[in-house]
Amino acid sequence: MKQKFTICIALLLCLALALGLTACGADDREASAQLFALGALIDLKAYGRDGEKAVADAGAALTSISDLTDPENERGSVYQINHADGAPVAVNAQIAAMIQTAQTVSANTDGALDLTVYPLLEAWGFLDENYRVPEDAELAALLAHVGMDKLSLAPDQENGGYLAAAAAGTRITLACVARGAASNAAINAMRADGVKSGLVSMSGSVQTLGTKPDGSRWNIAVMDPNNAGAYIGYLSVGETAVVTSASTDRSFTQRGALYHHILNPANGEPANSGLKSVTIVCADAQLADCLSTALFVRGERAALQYWRDYGGFEMLLITNDGRAVLTDGLYGVFTQSGGDYTVSYVK
Repeated sequence: MKQKFTICIALLLCLALALGLTACGADDREASAQLFALGALIDLKAYGRDGEKAVADAGAALTSISDLTDPENERGSVYQINHADGAPVAVNAQIAAMIQTAQTVSANTDGALDLTVYPLLEAWGFLDENYRVPEDAELAALLAHVGMDKLSLAPDQENGGYLAAAAAGTRITLACVARGAASNAAINAMRADGVKSGLVSMSGSVQTLGTKPDGSRWNIAVMDPNNAGAYIGYLSVGETAVVTSASTDRSFTQRGALYHHILNPANGEPANSGLKSVTIVCADAQLADCLSTALFVRGERAALQYWRDYGGFEMLLITNDGRAVLTDGLYGVFTQSGGDYTVSYVK
C-alpha cells in the first residue's frame, strides 16, 4: 500500500512539473500574421496563450481603420467627407481623435501638418504612381482649397459622436495619422486579450507591447535614407512606438531632381527642409505619426525647438549633410551599426 501511495505522489509531482513547463511554453509561444492594409504590408506578433486571438483581433482593428480612412472606400469616413460638398458628416470617436491630434500638431507647427493636401498628392502622382511635376499655376489653383481652417470637427449634439466637414472643393487625407492610430488600436486589442508581449510593424513604423517574452528590450532598426534596405543602427526600447518619415519612402527623379511625397502645405511642393528622415519615439503612435511628418517639413532647428517646448517624445533626425542628430533621451538607447553619419546628441 505504501509503495502504491509513493508511486501516486511521484506521478502527481511529474504531472505538476509537466503542467508548469507547458504553462511557461504557452507564455512564450509566438502567434503571427501578415496582412495588407493602409497601403502597407503589416506584420503582427503576439506571445502567450491567447496570442492567436490577439493577432486576429489586432488585424480586425487595423482593417477597420483602413476602411474608414480609405479615400476610395464609399463607406469610409474620408470618402464621405470628401464627397459631401461642405456638409457635415457623422464620424466615430476614432476618426475624431485622428483629426483632433492632427489639428493640435498643425496648430503647434504653424501649419506644417495639413490633412487637406490630398489634391496636391494627387497632382504629383503620389497616389497612383503616375509621377509628374505640376505647373505653378496648377499648384496655385489647388492651394486655394488647402488649409486646416477648411476642415472642422464638432460634437454631434443631437445624435452623439462627432461631425466633420471639409469646405466645398477641399478634400482630405488621414495618411499622416491613420497608420499610427491603427497601430495604437492593434496594440490595444492585444492588450485587451491579455497579451503582455507583442509587436506591430508596418512601413516606417513599429509599435511594441511590453518587452520581449524573456523580459529583454526590443531592438528596432532605423532605416538608412541614403541606402535602401540598409539601416544606420537600432534603438533598444521597451513599450513604445517608433515612427519614421523619410524622403525616400515614395519619391521619383526627374531631370536630376528628387521629388518626395512629404509636401510643404505652404507651397504644395516637396518639403526642402534639409532633412532626409525623422524618427519619433513616443508612447502614442498616433501622435508620433503626425510629428514625424510635421517636423520633417519644419526642419532641424524648428524640430528641436518643438521638442524642447512640448516634450513627450524623443527624436532622431538624419540631415542632408550626413549627420544623425538625436535628443538626449536616446543616449544609451541608440546603437550605430551602419552608414557614414556623424552622431550627436542635443539637450
